[in-house]
Amino acid sequence: MTNLLTRRARRANRRTLRTTLRTRAAAGRLASSCRRRPRSLATVALAAGVAKDAAAGIAGGLRSVAKRIGLAPAATARTRRTVAGGRARQTRSVTRWTLAQVARLVAAYRPRKTEYKVAVVLLAAFAGGAA
Repeated sequence: MTNLLTRRARRANRRTLRTTLRTRAAAGRLASSCRRRPRSLATVALAAGVAKDAAAGIAGGLRSVAKRIGLAPAATARTRRTVAGGRARQTRSVTRWTLAQVARLVAAYRPRKTEYKVAVVLLAAFAGGAA
């Protein structure tokens, strides 16, 4: 009987380890993708480790900074995807930014919210190598 419990515990532990590995691999792929080609500001924020609910707010703030300093995005596209991961009914224009551009935006961004200030530190560390 103890052997069965031990086997169950080992399987549960391995399941947890596989989940952790899957999460880390996905995060690594996303970060690598952001380094290779322009991505949206929300995607770069998620790759930097910003919480999902704060990523959209940070992206909006960085877009207003881009407008203020006159920085144009690297690419513009049409997509049906939304930042929340669902499907949108209509296509919408999205802008894609390189990491060097994100680093410039982060340097000029002065948020007030505490969670956004933490997100700026994460983004600066993530995009800092491209500046």
